Formats: sequence, C-alpha cells, structure tokens
Amino acid sequence: MVVMGCIMLRKCHLNTCSVGIATQDPELRKRFAGEPEHVINFFFFVAEQLRQIMAQLGFRTVNEMVGRTDLLDGKKAIEHWKAKGLDFSALLHRPQVPEGVATYCCEVQDHGMDRALDHRIIELSKDAIEHQRPVSFDLDIHNSNRTVGAMLSYEIAKRYGEEGLPDDTIQIRFKGSAGQSFAAFLSKGVTIRLHGDANDYFCKGLSGGTVVVRPDDVAPFKAEDNIVIGNVAFYGATGGKAFVRGLAGERFAVRNSGAEAVVEGVGDHGCEYMTGGLVVILGPTGRNFAAGMSGGEAFVLDEANVFASMCNPEMVDLERVEHISDEETLRRLILEHYERTGSANAERVLAGWKNLLPKFVKVMPRDYKRVLSERLSRAEAAAEAESGH
Repeated sequence: MVVMGCIMLRKCHLNTCSVGIATQDPELRKRFAGEPEHVINFFFFVAEQLRQIMAQLGFRTVNEMVGRTDLLDGKKAIEHWKAKGLDFSALLHRPQVPEGVATYCCEVQDHGMDRALDHRIIELSKDAIEHQRPVSFDLDIHNSNRTVGAMLSYEIAKRYGEEGLPDDTIQIRFKGSAGQSFAAFLSKGVTIRLHGDANDYFCKGLSGGTVVVRPDDVAPFKAEDNIVIGNVAFYGATGGKAFVRGLAGERFAVRNSGAEAVVEGVGDHGCEYMTGGLVVILGPTGRNFAAGMSGGEAFVLDEANVFASMCNPEMVDLERVEHISDEETLRRLILEHYERTGSANAERVLAGWKNLLPKFVKVMPRDYKRVLSERLSRAEAAAEAESGH
C-alpha cells in the first residue's frame, strides 16, 4: 500500500483518503498516482534482500529453509520482559525426519475443482452463456457445495464483462443446504432461488446477480424467527439484489458497496464498514450496528424502540423516513421481498404500512450524506446555468 502511494493517514474507514486509495469519492480517487510497476519494483527489492539473507545462511532455495528452526535467532525476543516464563521449546522443536521424506510442500493438493457443482451448472447454462438464450433448471445442493455460482460468473464475465447478461437469462432453483460462499461474485443476468438455508459468506462479492432464499416449504419452523443464512453475508458485494426470508448471522453486509438486500433480522456488527448499497432489515439487529459505515443506507424496522442502543453512532445519524423518495424505495424493496419470498413479515408490514412506517429508522452516514448533498447542489447549479444560456 505504501508503494502505491499510501501515507498512512489511518482513516481508511472515513472515505476521505487524500491520496485516493481508500475512498469511493471520485474527486479524491483522481489523486491516486500508483502504478503496477511500483509494486513490481518493491517486490524485486524484497526478493533481493531475501536472496542476500539466504546466502548468509548458506541456502540456495526456500525449500531448504523450511523447518530449520535450529537456525532461528530468537534471543532478542526471548529476552524481552514480556516473554518471561514462556517456554517455546515445543513450538520450535525440530522433529527427526526419515531419509527421503520432505519437510516442504512437494505434492499438488487436490481441491476437488473437477467435482465442483458449477461444472454441471455451466453445462446446463451453455445456451445462455454462448447465445444469451434464457435457461431455467432445478438442482439439489448440499453444504459441501461451496462457492456455487462463482465459476459460472467467470464464464459470463469472460464473454460479456461487467455488463453480464440480460436480467433472468439464467434461472436456477436449488433445494437443500448451501455451503460457504453461496452465490459468490454472482454476475448480472443470473437469478438463484434457494429453498433451504446457506452457510457463511453468503453472496460474497455479489456482482449484479439476484438471489432469493426461503426455508423449504415443509420446514416446521417459522422463517422470520430462525437463522437461514450464516455470518458475513454480502462481504464486499458491488451490485445485485438479495431477499432473505429469515434471519442472518453476524456482520451482515460488511463492506457492501453496491448491493440491495432485504432480511428479517441480523446479528451483531450489521453493515460494518459499508460504503454503498441499500439494506432493509424487517426485524431486530445485534449490537454495534453501522460501525465504520461510511456509505450506503440502511432502513431498520424498530418496533421495540431499542435500535438506538444497538447502533454505533460514531459515523452515522438515525433519521425518520420522511422523504417521499425514501418511502417509495423502502416500499418497493419490501414489496419485492414479499413477492419473491412470500414473507409473512413483509406482508404484515405492507398491510399496516401507515402505522409501521414511522417505526422504521433510516441509518445515514454523515459524510456520505454531505457528499450526496454537494453533488446535488452541483447538478442543480449546472442545470440552472444551462437553462440560463
């Protein structure tokens, strides 16, 4: 980061990076002066220094150094007062290795990529990928199926780039329990419906796709009171939409920068470090909501009037839903949530809209609101000047 221009202002979460690295502000991003060659040059220096150290120790390759704890110089660390009474002998023990047995990685690890579910999905989506013809199919899914949708999205991005495919070109209906990183990096044009539940990192890096999750129709529990997706959902999502009939785990929408999501409730640290996008929560949240949230918006249904005590106020303000545009956006997403998931909670909110709308809290980052206001003022001034001419 330093060789790319970082001057360590230690305010990456504030969206005010003056050298244009850790910011979404287009004016600040213009100041970014980093080049790939800077990083390449830095690693050349790192490699050269490592070569010099290896030469001093008498090694020709990195593999020869693996496991050689007998050559570690820990005197300074062990003599430090904080290490008093600590015994590192077990940690630094060098076992006797039989002749011919390597102590470094010398075998290719089988990651099971050839058995990934995405191969089957890509095969069934071939007409859509190659000719943009709509396809639709059903598949079972298990929690051993991880990162489902990522390889499919690669095939789409390779051909069509960020634009992806037209909406709903590929429609997939899954049934079962999805593994980690379900719908990761899902491209525009792919719609996934999951009847079941999903593990952690749900919709990680979502990139324009649409995902709908609801419990199986025969599930004996009440969806709105039970967790159906795991922790760290929407981590780093940049676009797309998701509707979750049920609760989510902790760190929901962490670092979300563009996706829209509706869920029935979340755990601790919701919308942490969020920089963009829109989140609607039709139920309770955990503590420390909006910590480091520098962009985007969230609407939380606070029927118990306790949300203020659960929210981290360092960077955000809590507002009422008063503007007609906010009300229209909120109602649109809740209506779509109901239509896609059949959520009883969404149905209740829509039926009692006039009474429940005042119970929604809008979470708005202060700097983000200021930037939006400045952009609006500039746009209005430009429009006025153009009309004057």
